[in-house]
Amino acid sequence: MHIHNISQHNSILNTFISEIRDSNIQKDRMRFRRNIERIGEILGYEMSKFLNYEPINIKTPLGTSKINLPKNDIVLCSVLRAGVPLHNGLLNYFDTAENAFISAYRHHKHNPESFEIIVEYLACPDLENKTLVLADPMLATGQSLVATFEALKPFGKPKEVHLISVIGAQEGIGFVESHFDEKTHLWIAAIDEKLNEKGYIVPGLGDAGDLAFGEKLQQ
Repeated sequence: MHIHNISQHNSILNTFISEIRDSNIQKDRMRFRRNIERIGEILGYEMSKFLNYEPINIKTPLGTSKINLPKNDIVLCSVLRAGVPLHNGLLNYFDTAENAFISAYRHHKHNPESFEIIVEYLACPDLENKTLVLADPMLATGQSLVATFEALKPFGKPKEVHLISVIGAQEGIGFVESHFDEKTHLWIAAIDEKLNEKGYIVPGLGDAGDLAFGEKLQQ
């Protein structure tokens, strides 16, 4: 798998990452969502450099201009609910893309430190021979990305797959790397050192879904 850690090089991305991590700034839900959206725009821009392009002639009022435009048939698929702001950021740049949405959550049975990933809701177009962009802001254990990708398989085999995450842990990246094709690309804004005993990223930022949309009742 090709791993693109965008924060390895200093850019304005650092500002947005710092603000979504900051325990005081992140209390502003609107600002948190907007920062996730802006990170999605940056990751989408970086990803666009690896798409396929073809030359197109554009007629202007004064003549003709040749420009290379992407020709990929893109499907943006986000993991609900935390993935919505990230999805919006990607959609800002790939506004003609088709869209898919899938729910995935941790279900704790008896031990709060162990869980399984439950996929319930899924809406998806045909994926056959298309470019699948699978977005999940927090790549912790990696189980959510693997489970959602498995759930998408009945919709066709994508030509290529790009994974988009905001923050990931080394352990989760290793898990994903072992379950996806070696040609898969991972675009990520920051990579953290470890997971805690409950499978959350440290230092991370907390629960991205709660920070974006408010705390949920636990079942």
